Amino acid sequence: MNPSGKYDFRQFQEELAALDRQAAESTPAAKAPVPVPVPAPVPAAPKRRGRPPKVDPLAGAKVEFEALRVRHGLTVADVVSWFPAEEGIAYLQALIAASEPKPRRRRKTDAPTDEAGSE
Repeated sequence: MNPSGKYDFRQFQEELAALDRQAAESTPAAKAPVPVPVPAPVPAAPKRRGRPPKVDPLAGAKVEFEALRVRHGLTVADVVSWFPAEEGIAYLQALIAASEPKPRRRRKTDAPTDEAGSE
C-alpha cells in the first residue's frame, strides 16, 4: 500500500512486473507460444441478377438412362421403343440437332434501306 492508504494502479503494475521477473528467473528460457494461423474467410458468392438459370428436372434421369444405354449397348431403335411416341420423336430430334453443326451467324449490315428514305 502507498502512504495514502489506497492501492493504486502504479503499485499494481509494479507488483505484476516483479512477479513476471521472478517467473522469468525461476524457469529457463521457455518457448514463446506459436500463434495459430487463422484461416482467411471465404468470400461470399456474388448475388445473381436477372432470371434464374433454367433447370432441367429430368437431367438426372437422362444421365442415368444414357449410362444404361451405353452399358448395355442399346441402339437408337431400342431406346426409342421404350419412350411413348411423342417423347421418342423428341429424343430423335434432339439427337439429330446435336449432330448437325450450328449455322453461322451472318454479319449485320448498317447500310440504309430504300424503304425508310423514299417518299
